[in-house]
Amino acid sequence: MARHLGDVCYAAVLLPFKHDFTVDEAAYRRFLRYFLDNPRFRARGGLCINPEAGEIFTLTRAEKRRVVEIAMEENNGAVPLIAGTWALATSEVVDTARDVKAMGVDGIFVTPPGGAQDITSCWDADQYPEVWSDQIKAQDRVVDLPIITHPVSGSAAPFTPGLPVEATIAICKEIPNIVGWKMTYGYDGYRIVGKALRNLPRRVSVMSALASRFHEYRATDLFDGTLSGFWNYGMERMLDHLEAWDERDLEKACQVWQGGLCALHEYVADMGRLHVRYKVAAWLRGLIPNPFMRPPMPAPKQIEIDTIYDLLVRAGLPVIDRKEATLAIYR
Repeated sequence: MARHLGDVCYAAVLLPFKHDFTVDEAAYRRFLRYFLDNPRFRARGGLCINPEAGEIFTLTRAEKRRVVEIAMEENNGAVPLIAGTWALATSEVVDTARDVKAMGVDGIFVTPPGGAQDITSCWDADQYPEVWSDQIKAQDRVVDLPIITHPVSGSAAPFTPGLPVEATIAICKEIPNIVGWKMTYGYDGYRIVGKALRNLPRRVSVMSALASRFHEYRATDLFDGTLSGFWNYGMERMLDHLEAWDERDLEKACQVWQGGLCALHEYVADMGRLHVRYKVAAWLRGLIPNPFMRPPMPAPKQIEIDTIYDLLVRAGLPVIDRKEATLAIYR
């Protein structure tokens, strides 16, 4: 029986670049194999291609197509695969959705519009949900595929940085193809929105994002799947932790969690450095050849590199030689 697409543990897959910031296709294929060659990940996981962690904001439409093409070739139907569609103009968002449907993806991953403050930091999503819902519907009309959301906005606490609960429920009711809601919230907002999704008349999966709180969300049963960039560096220990919860082995789950995984995730989960640290951690694991990100994304600090290195070791994850873990790579 096919899995509900919202109940899958998707890795928000990052994208390796060369020194000149072009896509490193060979490194990307190897990185995809990190997930696809792991039978435990295949059993529960999926791939989200061109997410925020994949730096979709800097990619051209042609680059987005090529990245999905590579992922489709490597995946070859092994796990569910969804693709991001973000672009500045709605017309390109729709065209990108058409592109990825033509390539055979299982669903699309939609992110709110970017641009003027009216639709970003100052957007009142409860009063004007159509700012995003109109764009989602424009994609839905041309592809009719399952949709997973990446709800981010300038909303006030407790929903920061996600979408407020009223807007969330309104959009889910209006667009039946939404099957999963990425939970981009702090703890209180997560519980409010998660419970509201549970009360919908149809299933919209509660998809955890911030892996530094997976332990609590499994304990409170507000956890259907994931859409998370933390998989980029921590897959093996994350699988150990979730499998312990599946077995209801609380002692084992706590051992993994308190044995370094929580501390690692908590350090990476600095919202102002999150994507920088994803890439540093994957590089330090030896999974990608460098941590380069396209400007204006910043370079990491050496203190971040050193700290993540030590935390990876403490969590029991293999790493590159320490002498290679230096900012000299940027020179």
